[in-house]
Amino acid sequence: MTVAKPSLLTLDEFLNLPETKPASEYIDGEIIQKPMPKTRHSRLQAKLITGVNEVAEASQIAYAFPELRCTFGGRSIVPDVALLRWEHIYFDDNGEPVDDMLVAPDWTIEILSPDQSSNRVTGNILHCLKYGCQLGWLIDPSDRSILVFQPQQQPELLRGTDDLLVLPELELKLKVSQVFAWLKMGS
Repeated sequence: MTVAKPSLLTLDEFLNLPETKPASEYIDGEIIQKPMPKTRHSRLQAKLITGVNEVAEASQIAYAFPELRCTFGGRSIVPDVALLRWEHIYFDDNGEPVDDMLVAPDWTIEILSPDQSSNRVTGNILHCLKYGCQLGWLIDPSDRSILVFQPQQQPELLRGTDDLLVLPELELKLKVSQVFAWLKMGS
């Protein structure tokens, strides 16, 4: 007996669908909806975006966007944080950023959710690196570790007081322990 595979959507067909909440991604012809962020995920995402933008936006070095759809290399993904160097942000005639991001982010950050496939998320980071991304972080709040990816290098697993690698032009010094300390809100 032969089983017919369901027809897959093209990237263009996917991009014409209405957006979902949480966002859906297009990977190898499949539509995969990201899990709904939970509190720890949202807190880390907000703190990272604020920290990066405080040192990068005013001097027009870079900007960190939350949940920005990035479509390139046959995929359409939505990193938890997509950081773009200023020269990679395209502006319209009003000086506002254009809506469609058709390049890989310069730095992609993913925060692992409990019900999320670490391999699928790692695959998105590797896809970004293949298409010009310079840095990827996979943050695992449950394990209190950050896996750092760079082009053509072995990933590095960092914990505790390890210094985190950021883009070289950013004056931002962070340790793994500082990132996870942001989770503490109560006394």
